[in-house]
Order: sequence, then C-alpha cells, then structure tokens
Amino acid sequence: MVLFAWDAKYSVGVKELDSQHKVLVDMLNDLYDAMQTQKATAVIGGIISKLVSYTKTHFATEERLMERCSYPELASQQREHAKFTEKVMAFKNDFDAGKVTMTVSVTAFLKDWLSSHILGTDKKYGPYMNSKGIS
Repeated sequence: MVLFAWDAKYSVGVKELDSQHKVLVDMLNDLYDAMQTQKATAVIGGIISKLVSYTKTHFATEERLMERCSYPELASQQREHAKFTEKVMAFKNDFDAGKVTMTVSVTAFLKDWLSSHILGTDKKYGPYMNSKGIS
C-alpha cells in the first residue's frame, strides 16, 4: 500500500538529495504497508529503526552540502532536522519499550512532515546549490 507517492514536484534539483528523499518515501511506504497488513511488532520496529538511521544519514548529507556551498539558511535547517530527529527518536524509544503502537496518526505525521519539509524548506536550497555548481 502506498501512503506517499513520489512526484516530480518533490524534486529539489540535487540528484543525491532527490535520491535520498525517494528512499525515505519508500521506507515510509514500507512502514505504512507493514502497519496496514498487521505485520509483527519486530518487523515494524526494524523498519522504524532503518527509517530513523537513514533520516540521520540524509540530514547529515544535506547539511554537508549546505556547508560546502555556504547556504545561508543552514542553521534553520539544522534546527528543523534536530527537532524532527528528537521527536522520531522519542517515538522509536516509546515503541521499542512497548509504550506506543504504530498508528495511522504516526505515519500521517511522518508523511506530512516529510512532504511539507521537502516542498517548503528543502525546495529553497535547490536553486541555491545549483547556482554553486551542485546538481
């Protein structure tokens, strides 16, 4: 099942980051599918762990490229990334401890955050990075 369909409108114009965004979308869809088909908690937990780990990798890549081209909104991006990471880590820890279960509202939050972050914040850096030779 698909929760989040990738579309060209999500492209930021930086090949490496677009590829990573697509991986995040695929992982979110895997999580949604596992939840909808009532996969075992261990399976869902594994997907959550991979999603958290890959999100950290992606944020580090974005921030490295922003530093490389002296992107003026780097600090703002770092704050957004840190806030999101903190929220997702808290959810993961609660899930691992059996305090919460995967729900539609959690996957909807992840989808909405990723979609609005790409379309809002991330779309701004594409033209800037392109003007600095990063494509």
